Amino acid sequence: MTSNTTDIGYDDGDIDTNRTASRHLNDLVSERYSRRQTLMGGISAMATAVFGSAVLAGCNDDDDDTGSTPGFTVSATSSGEAKAGRVVTLTGTVSGGSASSVAWAQTSGTSVTLVNATSNVATFIAPAVATPTNLTFRFTGAGANLATASATVTVLVGAPELGFAAVPKSLADVVAVPAGYTVSVLYRLGDPIASSLAPYGNNGTDGDFARRAGDHHDGMSYFGLQASGSAPDAANSTRGLLVLNHENITQAYLHANGPTSVAGVRPEAEALKEIEAHGVSVIEVTRGSNGGWSYAQGSAFNRRITPNTPMAFHGPARGDASLRTAYSADGTAGRGTINNCANGSTPWHSYLTNEENWAGYFRRNAGDAATRAAAGRAAQNASLARYGIAEGRTGNYGWTTVTPAAADSTIFRRWNATASAGLPADGTGDFRNEPFQFGWVVEIDPFDPASTPRKRTALGRMNHEGCQIGRTVAGVRPAFYMGDDAQNEYIYKFVSQQPWAAADANRPDRLAVGDKYLDTGTLYVARFDASGEGQWLPLVFGQGPLTPANGFTSQADVLIQTRLAADALGATPMDRPEWTAVNPVTGEMYCTLTNNSNRAVAPASGSQRRVDAPNPRAYLDPRSDGRSPTRGNANGHVVRLREAGDTSEATSFTWDIYAFGAGSDLDPAGINLSGLDATNDFSSPDGLWFGLPSNPSGQVTPLMWMQTDDGAFTDQTNCMMLAAIPGIVGDGKAQTVTSTLDGQTATVTTRAGRAPGATLRRFLVGPKECEITGIHSTPDGRSLFVNIQHPGENGNPANITSNWPANQAAAAPGQRPRSSTIVITRDDGGVVGL
Repeated sequence: MTSNTTDIGYDDGDIDTNRTASRHLNDLVSERYSRRQTLMGGISAMATAVFGSAVLAGCNDDDDDTGSTPGFTVSATSSGEAKAGRVVTLTGTVSGGSASSVAWAQTSGTSVTLVNATSNVATFIAPAVATPTNLTFRFTGAGANLATASATVTVLVGAPELGFAAVPKSLADVVAVPAGYTVSVLYRLGDPIASSLAPYGNNGTDGDFARRAGDHHDGMSYFGLQASGSAPDAANSTRGLLVLNHENITQAYLHANGPTSVAGVRPEAEALKEIEAHGVSVIEVTRGSNGGWSYAQGSAFNRRITPNTPMAFHGPARGDASLRTAYSADGTAGRGTINNCANGSTPWHSYLTNEENWAGYFRRNAGDAATRAAAGRAAQNASLARYGIAEGRTGNYGWTTVTPAAADSTIFRRWNATASAGLPADGTGDFRNEPFQFGWVVEIDPFDPASTPRKRTALGRMNHEGCQIGRTVAGVRPAFYMGDDAQNEYIYKFVSQQPWAAADANRPDRLAVGDKYLDTGTLYVARFDASGEGQWLPLVFGQGPLTPANGFTSQADVLIQTRLAADALGATPMDRPEWTAVNPVTGEMYCTLTNNSNRAVAPASGSQRRVDAPNPRAYLDPRSDGRSPTRGNANGHVVRLREAGDTSEATSFTWDIYAFGAGSDLDPAGINLSGLDATNDFSSPDGLWFGLPSNPSGQVTPLMWMQTDDGAFTDQTNCMMLAAIPGIVGDGKAQTVTSTLDGQTATVTTRAGRAPGATLRRFLVGPKECEITGIHSTPDGRSLFVNIQHPGENGNPANITSNWPANQAAAAPGQRPRSSTIVITRDDGGVVGL
């Protein structure tokens, strides 16, 4: 008999295993009205712009009138908010005759690009400047008999600042953004990416997810594409490739009536759909003449990478005995990638996807440990336990229960990591080693749909979150920063063995460039000291405790057992290290620490950790909806560090805490340490990203975006995205924090950054039961891509708890929710956020 269920045993497998005022027009005209200009009649007008310090001045150029016709004049004015990233409009006017041609030209100041420079009205995006800076422009008109006249206008541009009013907290089932911005939905769960595929019915009957958008949209990058070619164009903001992760699934909505099983056995078609809905999408996107974005359903670039896609292992662990399976007897190949959360991109135009909570998908039967020990593989038991794969696990979604129609198919059986006693001890007869094939950074070439993704083992094996490259400097070895997303895990960086060569950014053999920079180098783990300093500890076989005497057999083994190696080195356990982001101007690295229910004042078990300088809070956060309070570091914080000498090669750093998550109503002495208010209070920071250096949002004082994945604050608001212009490491002070929990008290001194105040502001609130995650922009910063993950995740076909995105413009009762990519633009065409 068939039974319908809404939950088939999913968990992440990330159990805690580590335990001015304006001047009058007449005044300015008087100052600039020369005797020669009076005689020639070539006077001009000028205007004063608004927005405080922005001053706009116009006058005739005293030297440019040639062959003048009495009465033929021009004037120049400007309008718009002259702050970084905003649209400024230049308006030229011709009087006393008609002009055969007109033109605008910049004559001084920070260079900008003029749009419609050969018309009366031109525009530009105000550049990012450190201090108020004058930009001067000349408007020239040519009249009859070659007569010309010119006028200039000066625009005083101010420093970057947040350019929107904060969005209030909300429990509504829509995406809310500030006034002056527009949200459009681009790419939804199930959308077809092949021209022959029908639209998604969104009723649970569709299949073929290897050619449809996957579920749980997550980390994401935009790659500019040549206007009419197939090669990268890093400056193209109207045509590109969007690459995004599909971390997980909301299982209930994928099927007509939820998932089913027959006597505990899952149907093959349902399980296949669930598997294929994981992974990565590569899609071509374009911006039309009307400013709207769409994806090209039939593009030759479109591709889904799923848990069944062939992969190649590269780096030190390639071919290691621990990677040998019935699929790859030599340990050099594997199938697929799964639970892909945060991401990264490289200067050579490749995409980095990261395998996060992969452990939960594996089944491991009781008795497996004994079988491994008898086969001489007892060390694997400690490793499996350290990564959260204990005996008795049944594996997410019951995929291993499927009996495939093709008897030789192993796409379901591979998720059973139980060793079979009668099969080869080296693992080539079953899938006992399959867990060791996951937990890696995977590099994808989005411009070559036929390429095989490469798992980069030199970057270590963990619950990989972001993999963000630091600033690249010619002749200096680049660094990649990563978090291991589980309670009391660590922050890492990988420093390439090869110094950066700028020419590599434009090589067509992108994965070969990846071989150069990602296959050899040194992996480090961070130790945060109470002094506000820290050390990068190298995970190098033969150094320190990483020797055979302590159970490590090779560099490959150190990397496969990254967590165990970091334990041995004495790294600092952190409150769930998630996304990393690097300030493109200062090079400082930020990392979100989402929360930690096992942070304690007085640890009562081995899985709990006492408060310390980099993780200084443990408390109860009450809820207003009747649920029990959250405990430990319930709201999370954001840590940041600055490398010694400002070089990616450094082995030491200084650190502080940029901001502490908290409700604005919580205790300012022990919890709301950043002084958050109703415009910027947040909880559980997750996604993190800086604006690109190709536009004002990533220049001078870059804009930082922070997204939340929260359960503690959801009695007051849905998850959100905030924008910030952060300071620098050390801009605050040492701060004493006293935590009280379970009747116990502990006091630590931490390093707190300057309170963010008005430089941190809520920009977006999502629909019900969602997570806001994944963010990137076009090179010009005028289109921002954001992912809305698992709206309505607590519902099912009989109890739909969100109708988003169908209801974004109007009510859509009965519609199932769909994870989706949205595009946010400013109505005036400016840079988003500024």
